[in-house]
Amino acid sequence: MMMEEQGFDSLSQNLPLSQDSFRELWETVLTPSISTIPTVNNGIPTVNNGTEAWKTDGHMEMMLIDEHVLAAGFDENLFELPPEISTKDGVTPPASTVPVTTDYPGEYGFQLRFQKSGTAKSVTSTYSELLNKLYCQLAKTSPVEVLVSKELPPGAVLRATAVYKKTEHVAEVVRRCPHHQNEDCAEHRSHLIRVEGSQRAQYFEDPHTKRQSVTVPYEPPQLGSEITTILLSYMCNSSCMGGMNRRPILTILTLETPEGLVLGRMCFEVRVCACPGRDRKTEEENSTKMQNGTKQTKKRKSAPAVPSPRAPDATSVKKSKSASSAEEEDKEVYALHVRGRERYEMLKKIHDGLELLDKESKTKTKVSVKHEFALPSSGKRVLQRGERSDSD
Repeated sequence: MMMEEQGFDSLSQNLPLSQDSFRELWETVLTPSISTIPTVNNGIPTVNNGTEAWKTDGHMEMMLIDEHVLAAGFDENLFELPPEISTKDGVTPPASTVPVTTDYPGEYGFQLRFQKSGTAKSVTSTYSELLNKLYCQLAKTSPVEVLVSKELPPGAVLRATAVYKKTEHVAEVVRRCPHHQNEDCAEHRSHLIRVEGSQRAQYFEDPHTKRQSVTVPYEPPQLGSEITTILLSYMCNSSCMGGMNRRPILTILTLETPEGLVLGRMCFEVRVCACPGRDRKTEEENSTKMQNGTKQTKKRKSAPAVPSPRAPDATSVKKSKSASSAEEEDKEVYALHVRGRERYEMLKKIHDGLELLDKESKTKTKVSVKHEFALPSSGKRVLQRGERSDSD
């Protein structure tokens, strides 16, 4: 015990102030007098007693800056960020949950135009004005022409975004199928739409909605032209399982400022298929039939009552060549399409009456033939003129 107490005393002597109270420690801290705080007079830091506030090692003591010196030497650009920090590299994508799909030319008259191409099987891209729909092959370039009515602000960009057309699918993000993604080694391999022919194209994915888009700087038309052409490419078929899966999509092409402000918007439907010309022709024909569907439906309803063409009987096929042409024409059947229910009913009554007359005339002819060649009752023979019966 004695050794431990001696060791503790020696430790307390080696560590001064370690056993004192906080109040005693605070009193040992020296606080400078207000008179010793330096100020600035005529640009020279001095203490109130007139001595300069410089130490021998070249460092200056703490000083209070005069308000006149503060006002004269304040830099207005002190809190402004440098240009490379204030503007981000690239354009931030739009953050709308459900993108708008209505056309909006805006004050700059933003319009789209497509090159005219037929419906031949050899075409790789064709546009239908009737359906406002682009038909293209997988990974083939589709030119889109951009028109504006006046000069755009500097740094304007074009953004292409793909969304599903139907309401039940519009909340889902349009992506490529896993099969085509795994085959691609590009950094943006999950994006369906790509911009070809430009090294300044940038690909974005919104952090909130996860929608993907691609931007390319707008280039003014070249000399002697009024359009600017961008090259779009779609990297997945519309029928790919795990991707679009036969769900129709829309492409939203927006004209934006560098800050992301929309100046104009145009939309069109897209179908990525193996034979664009054939599919365009088929869908245009179906659309035309649907537009005329009401008239065709009325015709279909009245068609069963109208005399329909009947297959020729075997007897008519075996007619002799000596039959007159008039008789052949009488036995041919014709179909008449009538517009209006009342007119149809009137003509139907006339037709039914004529058919009834034909049946009555045929019946009378058969009856007369039967009467002319009437056979006697059983067991009796018709007597000829000049003959006598057996009973005589």
